[in-house]
Parts: sequence; C-alpha cells; structure tokens
Amino acid sequence: MARKTLLEYSRYPVAFGALFAQIFLIILLFVLTTVAFAGGDQRTISRFAGAMGYGFVVNIILSFTLWEIGFSIREEQVRGTLESLYLSPANKFSNLVSRIFAVLSITVLMCLGGLAVVSAVAGGLPVNNVGLGLLALLLTTSGFLGLGFVFAGITIKLKETAQILVNGLQFFFMIFCAMFYPFLALPSFVVDDISRWIPISYCVDLFRQTLLGQQPELGVSYAVEWVIVLAFGIVSPLVGYWIYHRIERKARTDGTLGEY
Repeated sequence: MARKTLLEYSRYPVAFGALFAQIFLIILLFVLTTVAFAGGDQRTISRFAGAMGYGFVVNIILSFTLWEIGFSIREEQVRGTLESLYLSPANKFSNLVSRIFAVLSITVLMCLGGLAVVSAVAGGLPVNNVGLGLLALLLTTSGFLGLGFVFAGITIKLKETAQILVNGLQFFFMIFCAMFYPFLALPSFVVDDISRWIPISYCVDLFRQTLLGQQPELGVSYAVEWVIVLAFGIVSPLVGYWIYHRIERKARTDGTLGEY
C-alpha cells in the first residue's frame, strides 16, 4: 500500500517539485523576516530561527498527516478506486496508515532541507538533547495519526467540503499552537484560554524547547509535558481510528462509501 502511494507521487514529478519549492519559499519568508527585525543580534536571530525552524517541522508533519490520510480518501473517491480497494483482501487499517508512512520519507527530506536553509541563513541553530527531541517528535507524529483518521472519516461524510475544514484547522493549529514563533509572542489570555487546552501546543513546546535547551513556555514542567505528549501519542490514534471505523462502516452500510 505504501508502494502504491509512492508510485502515484512518481507519476507527477512537476507537482512534487513545486511542493518542495513552495515549502522552501515559505521557510525563507519567515527566516528573512526574522533576520530583518532582529536588529543584527546573532543570538536573537538564532533563537527565533530555531523556534521557527523546529516549529516548522511539527507543522509540516501535521499538514501531511491531515492531507495524506484525511483528504486522500476523497481523491480515491474522485478517481473511483476507493470501493475497489475496499473489495480487495488488503487490510483496511494498512490501507489507511500506509498513506502517511509512504509520505513520511518525503517529509523527512523536506524537514532536513528546511532546517539546513534556516541554519544557513540564520548562522546556525541551537541543537540540544537530540534523542529526547526525536522521541517527542515520534510521539507527536503518532498523535497526529489520530487526527488524520478522524479527518478521513469526516471526508467520507462531507466529501469536498472537508477540504475547507482541513484548511481551517491547519491554520488554527499554526496560530494558536505557536508553530512559527514562541508562545511569548501570543497575548497571555490567548495562551491561557486557548493554547494550553490544545495537546498539540505541548507537542510543539516539548519538541522545540528540548532542542533549544530552554525551559517550557507553557508554564508547566518538562515532566508534565512528557505525560501530556505521551498520552496524546497513545490515545489519539486509538480514538481516531475508532471514529473513522464507525463513519466508514455506516457509509458502507448506506452504500455511499465510493459516492462522488
């Protein structure tokens, strides 16, 4: 199933190249803005570039998870191949999960390239506790799978309208989970009333602050953040797949699974 997804990517090389170019242009937009307003202070530039660069890694994994698991179901409906896949003996869970694992290899390349660009422009990035940072990123990715499962189910139900929902939530998380800037840049009431109630905020904070070697910004200890991120990484995929399975089963019962 993963090979099938990679095969589809290989058939559209121009779109794939444009995606890479788009990602790097977005990174340069943020980095050059940071350099322009940092006032020439190398330490400030490095700190803000690190916050943006590491937040970018979380953001791109979230984006690919939502689109590759969630909205790719819609693409299968449009192609008319979704029902054929469900009639095949292929495992249904593998059909869903393979969509993100196939693209993770591409995502890793984008993340490494993006961090290299940020480091080159900003004159280096702080790198600390790499092992713990990768563990936090792994748990974060696992938690994002649950969100992808939920959106896959929503896509089966809402079809094309789900694209608006995915876009809206992607920007919501990007803003209120402070993916491209420190949480200190947000008003305190936003952090207290919104950000601290979103598990993804702790994923961003734990991964970023671990690599930056700084204390968490959300007002809790590292131990509390680890507990929240661990719970998110374990519970989210289980709950997400349960929701997807219920919606998918009802669609099969109603005969609307492959309906355009």
